[in-house]
Amino acid sequence: MGADTEQRFQEVTGLSFEIETEELREGGENRFSYKLPKRARYPNLVLKRGMLTGTALLKWFKSAMSTYFTVVVYDFKPADMLVTLLDEAGQPVAIWNVVQAYPVKWSTSDFRASENAVVVETIELAYQYFERIM
Repeated sequence: MGADTEQRFQEVTGLSFEIETEELREGGENRFSYKLPKRARYPNLVLKRGMLTGTALLKWFKSAMSTYFTVVVYDFKPADMLVTLLDEAGQPVAIWNVVQAYPVKWSTSDFRASENAVVVETIELAYQYFERIM
């Protein structure tokens, strides 16, 4: 499997943001309160795909979650990443630059021998912000 296959995901969620607001109530004005913008809040980026082994992405994830003896050492090396939405012909439709992402969670779907299902790997990344570049 090449690097191109490693980076393809069945599902990507978390490319959204919400502006936090602060309510300000003015004395004598009982009909409404002002809502003032504060800052943007971004959820974690969640990537899902059929489970792969020995990939560069997993090596990056494992290096961030190293364990020495009984002490857990977190060695985060944030990285900028591009998320590209492809059409059915494999051509880019939209591209987002995700800034300073780092891994925070890795999990797999349940293993069920009685079902003929692909094991799905879920990778969750925290990040600073994103911007659409195409």
